[in-house]
Amino acid sequence: MHSVLAIGLFVVVLTLVIWQPRGLSIGWTAAVGGVLALVLGIVSWANVGEVVGIVWDATLTFVAVILISLILDAAGFFEWAALWMARASHNRGIRLFLWLGILGALVAMFFANDGAALILTPIVIAEIRALGLNPRATLALVMASGFIADTTSLPLVVSNLVNIVSADYFHLGFIRFMVHMLPVDVVALAASLTALYLFYRRDLPNRVDTAALKRPEQAIRDPRVFRVSWLILGLLLVGYFLSQILHWPVSVFAGAAALVFLAVSYRSPAIPVTRLIREAPWKIVVFSIGMYVVVFGLRNAGLTRLLSRLLDGLAVHGSFWAAVGTGFIAAGLSSVMNNMPTVMIDALAIHQTAVNAGIREMMAYANVIGCDLGPKITPIGSLATLLWLNVLERRDIRISWGYYFRVGITLTLPVLFVTLLALWGWSAVIGG
Repeated sequence: MHSVLAIGLFVVVLTLVIWQPRGLSIGWTAAVGGVLALVLGIVSWANVGEVVGIVWDATLTFVAVILISLILDAAGFFEWAALWMARASHNRGIRLFLWLGILGALVAMFFANDGAALILTPIVIAEIRALGLNPRATLALVMASGFIADTTSLPLVVSNLVNIVSADYFHLGFIRFMVHMLPVDVVALAASLTALYLFYRRDLPNRVDTAALKRPEQAIRDPRVFRVSWLILGLLLVGYFLSQILHWPVSVFAGAAALVFLAVSYRSPAIPVTRLIREAPWKIVVFSIGMYVVVFGLRNAGLTRLLSRLLDGLAVHGSFWAAVGTGFIAAGLSSVMNNMPTVMIDALAIHQTAVNAGIREMMAYANVIGCDLGPKITPIGSLATLLWLNVLERRDIRISWGYYFRVGITLTLPVLFVTLLALWGWSAVIGG
């Protein structure tokens, strides 16, 4: 009976989260789901405490990083970077494609995939329209920016909310995570750019006239905040490294940096601080707790144990199958039921496996890769993709779900395999 209730509640909550009926936020949906899980006896108060212990650092870090991104965007930081990259293309279409892809990867690395997808995409669209590119070239560059945002959100703990949740659950410090995933992310970037180029090569323009764009310095709306931001971001990066050495939560440093940015920007005529605070993704905190309480119901019903047995079966055949199998399972589940619940379901299952510590850690990284890349297969794979499609539609760029799925599955599967192969090889080199 508990299994039926746990599965039924999970399906209903997940459907409402993806569907997002008018007036019903994902935060309230997940919160109600969590309360129902308690009322129905699917989870206990101890489970709720365990969930809060897992997600509080992840969600607060994510909110802080997005808030920093919003302030930098208002100051003109990202537009300046995009214009600089466009100028570096020297009027060559293929170079524009490559530079914008590299910029997307860098933004995803430091400001999370949501920042890359939701903040950078409108800037890329504005540049494309200023360049006067045709609809086919526009679609190619827009799809590339959205794809890169997720497939290259692997290198740092803060590059994706999925990364933060997994790193916290498996106690993977910032430096350790980076050592394992940064080289893998470089491979993911190369594979993504190659796959995107092969798919869209006929649509990319041979020449572009970057003289039609404004100069990068013209994009800076608050020079003081722009200059100070480099210092704050540098100190934030140092703080991330210190988080592992001092055994402090990453959110302490990300939150401190966000507060400094708010203080520096408070009197800026170009940065609407109060509005940006309201726009920060606070609902993600409620969503994470509520959603993972519901997911714990699946564990209590014994369903994650079934998945752990499957993972044990893969590990029996060696580390290669453990890495590739875990990654593809995570990608498949993410594509059909969203990557946020998937990362925790898989993490719970990995924790229950009977493998040695080295294989278990590699599985944890493979789970991250699958949950970062898998959402690109379908539009419902991540909340960021649904929001990204909405951003495009508001700018009169409509991408059907059928087209997205056709492109997503064609590009994602080979990139996912190559990236998991890189993880397996690199893990062997550094010894787990």
